[in-house]
Amino acid sequence: MAQPWTYLHSKVLQSGPVFTTKIEHYRSPRTGQVHDFYLIDSPDWVNVIPLTGDGKVILVRQYRFGTKEFSLEIPGGMLDPGDTPASAASRELLEETGCTGDEPILLGVVHPNPAIHTNRCYTYLVKNAAYKSPPKQDSTEDIEVLRFPLSEIPRLIHDGKISHALVVAAFYWYFSVTEFKNSMSRK
Repeated sequence: MAQPWTYLHSKVLQSGPVFTTKIEHYRSPRTGQVHDFYLIDSPDWVNVIPLTGDGKVILVRQYRFGTKEFSLEIPGGMLDPGDTPASAASRELLEETGCTGDEPILLGVVHPNPAIHTNRCYTYLVKNAAYKSPPKQDSTEDIEVLRFPLSEIPRLIHDGKISHALVVAAFYWYFSVTEFKNSMSRK
């Protein structure tokens, strides 16, 4: 049976506003050998699926520097100090889209890449999302706000129009939770 590795020590390699890279040293419980692992520390993240009263999803389209392409996504971002995941969901929705809605409902949590990332990504549903005020995007954001019928989301994912892995995971949570609740109500 697999056993946890023994943590020995770590060293910060580089620290920045979005993430910190570090090297951690662990001893293998199987071989006793010491190995180095490079990790990325980041605050937890949040994604928000905002649904309007008429069944549309509010999406954001923005340029992403990693892929050097535009990406169709749901609102989201990092938790700020003092945020709860739910408060960050409401804040990100308002900042990126100018919309608010009902209290956020937690759909699920994933580890973005447990091999190298130390954080989690929370996915929330906000029902009855509606425009409240102009978005308050920060200086690194230039976001186009769009609305799509919820029924089109699977096609957008299938066709590669939505390709952000954490957004795909968010919609997995949405559709699987909805299906699970529907199947439980039929029993």
